[in-house]
Amino acid sequence: MFRTLNLRILTLSLGLSTLFTAASLAQAASAPTPANTPSAATKVGIVNIQEAIFASNEGKKEVDALQKKFSPKQAELKNLNDEVEQLKKTFQAQSAKLNDVERNSKAKEIELKQKTLQRNYDDAQTEFQQSEQELLNRIGGKMLKVLEKYAKANGYTVVLDVSNPQTPVLWASQGTVFTKQLVDAYNRENPVAAPAAKPAGAAARPSAPRPKTTPKKR
Repeated sequence: MFRTLNLRILTLSLGLSTLFTAASLAQAASAPTPANTPSAATKVGIVNIQEAIFASNEGKKEVDALQKKFSPKQAELKNLNDEVEQLKKTFQAQSAKLNDVERNSKAKEIELKQKTLQRNYDDAQTEFQQSEQELLNRIGGKMLKVLEKYAKANGYTVVLDVSNPQTPVLWASQGTVFTKQLVDAYNRENPVAAPAAKPAGAAARPSAPRPKTTPKKR
C-alpha cells in the first residue's frame, strides 16, 4: 500500500553532513595553531542514519507497532480492491450480453467503487506517511545526539550520512563506516528489548495493492 522503505530521513539527515562539517570548521578556526606545527589529520566517518534508525531495537519496535496499527486498514483496502477487480471481471465477461443501459449502469457502479478505493488508499497513505515521519523525528533526534557523542569520543572531525542522496560519497573504506557501532551505542543509551525475529519473507511495512484504472464506458 505504501512505497517501499526508501525513507526520506527528513531535515534530520539532509543537513547532517553540513552540520558536522560546519562545526568542525568552526572548531578549527577558533583553535590556535602554533607556527610550524602541522594541522591534525581530518578523520572522516560514514554512517547511514536511515539504516541505523530502523536497525535499532527501538526502531524495530516502532515499525512493528506501526504495522499492527495499519493492518486493519491494509485488510480493508485489499478486500475493497478484490471486490473492484471481481466486478471488472464480471463486467468484461457479461458486457457483450448487456444492453447499453445495463452496460453503462455496471460501468458506473465500478467507477464509483474505484473512486472510493482510490480515496481510501490516498487517505491511508497520507496517514501512514505522517506516522512514519513522527517515528523518524522521534528516534532520529535521539540518534543524532548519540552520533555526536560517539563521533567526539572517537575523534571524528566530519561525519557524512550516506542515506542522504545529496551526500556525494563515491567510495569509502570499510573502516570509516560505523553504522553498526552507532546502532550499538544507541541501544546502550536507549535500552529497549529487541522484538522477536520475523519469519523469512515477512513484510517490513504494511502493503496493499494500488488501485487500478476504471473500465471505460462503452
